[in-house]
Amino acid sequence: MRAKTFKGGIHPKEYKELSNQCPITPVFPASKTVTIPVTMGGAPNQPVVNVGEEVSKGQVIANGDGFMNCPVHSSVSGKVKKIQNCLVTGNGTAPCIIIEADDAERESLLPVIDPFECSKEDALKRVREAGIVGMGGASFPAHVKLNPPADKIIDYVLINAAECEPYLTCDERTILEQPSKLVDGLAIILHIVNGGKGGPSTGSETGHAKGVIVLEDNKEYLIPVLEKAISDAGRSNSISICLVKTKYPQGAEKFIVSAATGREIPSAKLPADAGCVISNVGTACAISDAFRLGMPLIERSLTISGGAVEKPVNIRVPVGTIVSDLMPDVFKLKDAESSEATPDSAVKIISGGPMMGFAMMSADFPIAKGTSGVTFLTEKETFLEEESQCISCGSCVAKCAMRLSPALIVRELKAGNLDKAKSFGLMDCIECGCCAFVCPAKVNLIQRIRLGKGLVRQKMAEEKAKAQAQAAKAAAEKAASEGGR
Repeated sequence: MRAKTFKGGIHPKEYKELSNQCPITPVFPASKTVTIPVTMGGAPNQPVVNVGEEVSKGQVIANGDGFMNCPVHSSVSGKVKKIQNCLVTGNGTAPCIIIEADDAERESLLPVIDPFECSKEDALKRVREAGIVGMGGASFPAHVKLNPPADKIIDYVLINAAECEPYLTCDERTILEQPSKLVDGLAIILHIVNGGKGGPSTGSETGHAKGVIVLEDNKEYLIPVLEKAISDAGRSNSISICLVKTKYPQGAEKFIVSAATGREIPSAKLPADAGCVISNVGTACAISDAFRLGMPLIERSLTISGGAVEKPVNIRVPVGTIVSDLMPDVFKLKDAESSEATPDSAVKIISGGPMMGFAMMSADFPIAKGTSGVTFLTEKETFLEEESQCISCGSCVAKCAMRLSPALIVRELKAGNLDKAKSFGLMDCIECGCCAFVCPAKVNLIQRIRLGKGLVRQKMAEEKAKAQAQAAKAAAEKAASEGGR
């Protein structure tokens, strides 16, 4: 099978060998306490439980009534101890519900339903009720993604199994250990996208959209595993495998679409505009569980790795598990008991992988639905040097898979020229980190671009608020004028 790819990108050292032979092991936090963010994708939720209330595993504890809201469920049975702001990925704080588990093992699961015997509306309702979001990091609500506008014709449903981030291997292990569940999840997604029961597809491979599992060629050994699962499920006519070259950021949705289909997602548009729906490996498996087991998204697999970890692991934990609560029983840091720094000491903790993850101030943050891994890096694995002056070498331009000019964007941001930075593609940057990786001057390109995007969004919000205030004022003046007649 010939491996496809895209123009640009980089080849960082993979470090997959640290954990890709480690089976996914279910573990429970030592403190028997979980800290569950109220919102983990979609519109902000509100708690629907109170302090002191007993909750069951799978019970809804936070929700909202908007189209973009995605409910959050308790991952354990126990008692709500606190509802307060806590550290979360990104180093901000967010409202969290802290639950102390008991030994009762109460469950409030959803009723099991046949995904191929329900309408599209009922299937989407189940996906939403299960609180399923994208588990690759973006945490976009799955019930919204699987219901593109009627004017968007979907030709492909892609499973993003590239897992191009260094160190992370939980998707690879999931495919190896549960290929049938992945294929079942993809078949369910196809059924939904193709119209559900009574629509173009009735689960019998007659629908328009086809499924494609996209693998990087460093995981080529998984092809026979997947082919058998596809054949056993009777899906050989509707699901295929696409091999792409091992290159970062192959897992970004624009490049998955480009490599697997030859199509291009237009600027500021979504995969649906290129006739595609993309789902993560974990998300597809969670969709299968939601129908077959009635299980909401209350657990997730992730990789704990990095040069500072004594024995990297792949684990499955309740959502809300605090990372530090897994030490030292589940994993240990090298020289953790030493009071002096050594070459193997952890100097950076990253929620996610080293390229697009978030550097954290401590390990006291909860594992959320979108947490694919936690990486503990040593000094030799990361860049801690001060940035120097850009030397205009063009390395960032040559490696940018989005074909942007990161150095020019950052130059305009430093000068305060937001509009000029936008004209150079500021908002098109996917923040993959390729530019910073190759920059000889160690310019903080991604950090500056993220700040620039934040300023643009703040400016847009202020302009929207101003326009709304002016409209409200005009409406009030009109009403007053008419009332005085």
